[in-house]
Amino acid sequence: MEKKQIRRTKIKRRIRGIISGTKEKPRMTIFRSNKEIYVQLIDDSLGNTLVSASSVKLKKTKSSTKSSIAFEVGKIIAEKSIKLGINEVKFDRNGYLYHGRVKNIADGARDGGLKF
Repeated sequence: MEKKQIRRTKIKRRIRGIISGTKEKPRMTIFRSNKEIYVQLIDDSLGNTLVSASSVKLKKTKSSTKSSIAFEVGKIIAEKSIKLGINEVKFDRNGYLYHGRVKNIADGARDGGLKF
């Protein structure tokens, strides 16, 4: 593994030792690839994914950036979770730095009405 992946794996394990989601307050986890970004709300007590959203099905224009798309994905996950009656989540950045697309997802979710 590369050094970046090893560092991210260590951070991810440390975060997951602390954060655990429930049905009332699920864990909001992020996966970031080079092209897309994915978000899930997970109930760790049962191991179920309650809600998910990604940038795969979003309409992308030439002027849209990865950061603006991430903000929209944050709004989408907030809308879907509020429809299910979930207002609060625990934020799991999944070992990524809280910067750029990860921060924009969090900002979009807060803008959509989620609390964490």
